[in-house]
Amino acid sequence: MEKIIFSKWIRTLILVLNLFALTGLILDYGFVLKQPMTEILMSLYFVILITGSFYTFLKYYYQKKHLIPAVFIFDLLSIVFILYCVYQQLEQENNELINPWLRFAVILKLVREFTTPKISYKRSFLNPAQLFIISFLGLIFIGALLLMLPKATTQEISFVDALFTSTSAVCVTGLIVVDTNSYFTPLGQTIIMLLIQAGGLGILTFASYFSYFFKGGSTYENQIALSDMTSSDKIGEVFSTVKKILLITFLVESIGALLIFINTNSDLIPSVGDRVYFAVFHSISAFCNAGFSTLPNGMMQDEYVYNYPLQFTVILIFVFGGLGFPIVINSVRYIKHFITRYILRYLKGKDNKRPWILTLSNKINLITTFSLIVFGTVALYIKEFDNVLASHNSIGKVITALFTATTPRTAGFNSIDFSELHFSSIIIIMFLMWVGASPASTGGGIKTSSFAIATLNYISLAQGKKTIEVFKREIADISVRRAFAVMSLSLVIVGFSVFLISHYDRHLHLLDIAFECFSAYSTVGLSLGITGGLSDQSKLVLIATMFFGRVTMLTVLIAFLKKVRQGNYSYPTDEILIN
Repeated sequence: MEKIIFSKWIRTLILVLNLFALTGLILDYGFVLKQPMTEILMSLYFVILITGSFYTFLKYYYQKKHLIPAVFIFDLLSIVFILYCVYQQLEQENNELINPWLRFAVILKLVREFTTPKISYKRSFLNPAQLFIISFLGLIFIGALLLMLPKATTQEISFVDALFTSTSAVCVTGLIVVDTNSYFTPLGQTIIMLLIQAGGLGILTFASYFSYFFKGGSTYENQIALSDMTSSDKIGEVFSTVKKILLITFLVESIGALLIFINTNSDLIPSVGDRVYFAVFHSISAFCNAGFSTLPNGMMQDEYVYNYPLQFTVILIFVFGGLGFPIVINSVRYIKHFITRYILRYLKGKDNKRPWILTLSNKINLITTFSLIVFGTVALYIKEFDNVLASHNSIGKVITALFTATTPRTAGFNSIDFSELHFSSIIIIMFLMWVGASPASTGGGIKTSSFAIATLNYISLAQGKKTIEVFKREIADISVRRAFAVMSLSLVIVGFSVFLISHYDRHLHLLDIAFECFSAYSTVGLSLGITGGLSDQSKLVLIATMFFGRVTMLTVLIAFLKKVRQGNYSYPTDEILIN
């Protein structure tokens, strides 16, 4: 009984200390503090780290039967690291300043403690769609408050502008109302980068996996919710799918950051630390298809626009991020199977008979993605050869045309001034923005699968078929209905946004407004130069448009419309006059 009381008492104490630590970090990073307050925070950090380490020891002492080897190793290394950081702080010559490593140790401890409680999700209270929407709303609001911290900006920022920037980052859009380079300090840019990462993968993906890792299990309800969010085929494999998603994300972002670092001119960014930060920021922004850049003019900056290896690296990163995790995972498995069966068998003399094929969804999305890239690149190369591509050499024209054709598919980086494009080229860009990336990716739009199904549908109707058939498979009716629902709802949201902005900012041209709304809904981030000059009302309209584009309007309807039980009957069918 005494152990139980002691355990409850110390858990309450640790929770209170962690809340104090979180408040202290916000004050420490976000505000300019005087010396007495700095000393108080330093003492608070010491107490939290020592108490937290002692609490970790007690947990293992009283819960020997629930030992998880991976978590035990993590906690052991964390305690060693914490003690090292405390030692470094005490040995520091100027002991009045807080060592950055001490702050990092506190952050590590908070992540460990706040992900320890097992997340208990109940569908009777919130369905997965509602949980998904609320997580994005919460992250956007918290991000807006953090961006308003005094040390996050070089000058005061309004709540609407902070909310717009936070929404654009969380919804991985890239539209900006203030310049990221000059308006935000390194702290503000780091907050934006973290919001992009959390928004690109989903904050629940991180929270659920870390909770699962530290607790060694999860409830059936949690697995159902995550399976809906990650498009997992089997509920039992949901956390292995999440693990693969996180692994792919960090691996691609790491490789991308390395390539960007290598291809960045050291004369432009002399400091190695600044160059590393530049590479990491742009790699995360590219993979998550966010389009944010720390450069004043993005990739259109004079010193970078002719750096074709860098441009091509960024293209590879955001195209890979826009493919979608299920497609990437399935493709990796297929490549592994292909190498094992058709290459290694000649070396080892064994034939692997285990079959593995690309899924129908994989084939459709890959073919559609490749077709759109080729179409966009060729069309823009021909149309803009003597216009925006005129200043580039032969290879440069191809890479710039490729960049211009792929970035509208929700990446949002700009290596050219889109306002200088021909009118017809802008229409092509709007079409590419509307289609967007592949499903279950970091990109937006109606998705390549929806566009492919619509195309196959009218071909099927023209041929007199009653079903849509492709690759010796019949596409399910629910997929067709969902595709057309997504397409029609997207046009409704974009049309309503155009109507409202043209009402609030009547001086703007219709093409500029339509381009902005398509960009916002498809979470692209491209603009014809009107974003910063919009009224607050129009900014709020774009905030809503970006949000609906990221979570999709169909998800919103599923979240708030009551499900109707399908009766075990069917009415007589009747045709409606269409044309």
